[in-house]
Amino acid sequence: MKETLQHVEQMVDEHPRIDVTETFQEWQRLLSGLKSRIESRFELTRDPSTADLDSYGTGDSGPSGSLAAYTGPEIDWLVHSWIGDPATGFVNLHLTAWLGPQVRVPHLGSALLLWPEGWFYVDGVPRGDLVGDGDYFDAYYTEADEPWLTFKQDHPDFTWFTSRTGFIRASLSPTAYCYSFPPTRPNLDTVAELLTAKVEQWLGWVETAEVVPEGERAGLAARDLRVRRNIAERDPANVMAERMFGPDLTQRLVRALWGGDRVLPRPEGSA
Repeated sequence: MKETLQHVEQMVDEHPRIDVTETFQEWQRLLSGLKSRIESRFELTRDPSTADLDSYGTGDSGPSGSLAAYTGPEIDWLVHSWIGDPATGFVNLHLTAWLGPQVRVPHLGSALLLWPEGWFYVDGVPRGDLVGDGDYFDAYYTEADEPWLTFKQDHPDFTWFTSRTGFIRASLSPTAYCYSFPPTRPNLDTVAELLTAKVEQWLGWVETAEVVPEGERAGLAARDLRVRRNIAERDPANVMAERMFGPDLTQRLVRALWGGDRVLPRPEGSA
């Protein structure tokens, strides 16, 4: 099995700069469509703390970005964002949805990256101990095991990405998809199909989920926030934001990813 062990900045620095605007725009449409699908199920309100991040940077020429975060009765924190400079071959897009404590369904995590090769990640972020709670594992990960193995066998163009940061490796479930790949038409279609299927699967989980007892919700919400904050703050790819925008704006963006400056309250039962 092929494997990538480089840091993101190494991958960027070791490849020629080319314009990836066309693929970037395609991925913008993909994630916007998936966000709309999620919005059709959940009540969402834009948190005012990200209003001025709707567009930042230099616009059409140079590093730019956009970050919008939403919350609602059943969604703790949903982030739809991108950052980069497509004209020079680097852009990173995110769509992540962190559920409230009313259910234990895994959170939805997804990201797309051009450097200028392609990279993608999609996972159901666990809400507890997968080894200690076998029933939870079986409910959300056992069924995904065989398709995950089949993908590795059937898609030789995709190279498994191993983060050089142990904490990030620990944040992945056993059935996470995390691959780099040549951004050819067939591969782009494969990624789009997989992300769409994962969003539909996640929405299905929500519809059939058991309700968490009220007495357990505050503890679950507290854990969710710790996990979200740790992942945002420890992401080694934050160095790319610092390169483009400096430490102050980068810290603001990281806080926005986990809700550090949020204005609207968390879902009922979170406190």
